[in-house]
Formats: sequence, structure tokens, C-alpha cells
Amino acid sequence: MNVLIVYAHPEPRSLNGALRDFAVQRLEAAGHHVQVSDLYAMQWKAAVDGDDSLVHEASTPFNPSLASKHAFENGQQRADIAREQDKLRWADTVILQFPLWWFSMPAIMKGWIDRVYAYGFAYGVGEHSDARWGLRYGEGSMAGKRAMLVVTTGGWDSHYSPRGINGPIDDILFPIQHGMLFYPGFDVLPPHVIYRAGRMDDARFEQTTRELGERLDTLATTPPIPFRRQNYGQYEIPALTLKDDVAPGKRGFAAHIG
Repeated sequence: MNVLIVYAHPEPRSLNGALRDFAVQRLEAAGHHVQVSDLYAMQWKAAVDGDDSLVHEASTPFNPSLASKHAFENGQQRADIAREQDKLRWADTVILQFPLWWFSMPAIMKGWIDRVYAYGFAYGVGEHSDARWGLRYGEGSMAGKRAMLVVTTGGWDSHYSPRGINGPIDDILFPIQHGMLFYPGFDVLPPHVIYRAGRMDDARFEQTTRELGERLDTLATTPPIPFRRQNYGQYEIPALTLKDDVAPGKRGFAAHIG
């Protein structure tokens, strides 16, 4: 299996750095092929702007979506964007690894999504009609591939429980898992979250790597989160709301999981 790890932490000697190294070793020992996009080490450009196209003219108003579409279709993207898209095409499974900062991924990883997910590559594909509304939410260019989040957080697991002060971890990660991964077609595995990351001694690190290793060993067999697919009869099109007989009484994120 080809595994791409997209990694975002500025300190290679951090817990995240140690977990990334462990993951690479574990996967390669199992016979998998691994590539790592270490965004800080790459000095990844996070901001979307006209420079993402090789032919953008400063005198022309910049439209991010249309500029992305034109550059992608005509082979005029910056080389760093094209390289990451090639890695995504190569990968069977993608792991996004990051610390939870202010209830989301670090800005540099969001910038990776913003720039690599070009119009025509990760979105804006497929027919839009009364029967289908594009190839997305379960279909699309990443269909057939798997994805998983590996997330560290300083908070306790109870802080992210259904009644915890920070909100349920599944709700916090929903925009990433459902919007950034399921939207372009990935089968999204349940996340692997490491809590109380600042309280790590040798014994707990051994337990942490053991648990992570078990998740890595089962990347190909773990059932994905059963997100509802957009074009499979459960949503009104083009309104894109759940039909009345689907998840009656449910609201919010939970309604979109079957």
C-alpha cells in the first residue's frame, strides 16, 4: 500500500515528530511504501494568491476558484502544488497528522488543502443536474482511497467528550473529516486522537505508540465512518438537504452519519 503522511508541526523533536517517525518505521516494516510531506520543513506556502498560477497577471483581478481551474487545466500551476497532487494520486491512504491548535489544524496544513485541492482536481467535478450535484461527498477524484487523522491535543479526553467543555471531538473534527476528506471522495477512518499530549512519560509514550501501531496495522481493514453519500438518494437535489424520512428528528453533524 502507498501511504502519504501530510505532517504539520514546527519542531521535529516534539511528540508529533516522534510519532511521525514511529509511523514511517511501522508502515515500512509492514511492507508499505511511504512518503511524508513535512510542511514546515518544506517551508510550505500557505496563502492562496495569484502566484499559484504561472501566468497570472497582476493587472487582472484575482479570482481564486477560476484561477485555480485555469492553472490546473492548462498545466500552469506552481510546481509545489503539482508535486503534492501527484502524491495524492500515488497514495492509497492519506494520513493527516497535526496538533489540534485552536480547535483546528495548523494554518500551514489548511493552506496545503487550500492550494493542493485545485478546482477540477478535488472539487468542481462531475455533472450538476436535478439528479446529481457534482462528484463529491463520497464520490470524486479521491474515491477508492482511504484517509485518517492522527491528532494530538493538550486537553483531556473528558474535555472532548459528549458533555465536555470543548465539545465532542467528532464534532470538532467534522469539518475536516467530512468537508476536507469525504467531500473529494476519501473513505474516512475514525480519527486517532492522543489526549494530554503535554503529559507524556516513557511508559505512556510506549502505550501511545502501541495504540498508534495497532491503528496503522489495520489501515486497510478498519471500517470507515459511515457518512451519507450525497448522490445516493438520501438528499434532496439541488437543495442538498436530507429527505424527511432520513434521520428524522436529527439535526446538525450527527444527521449526516448513517
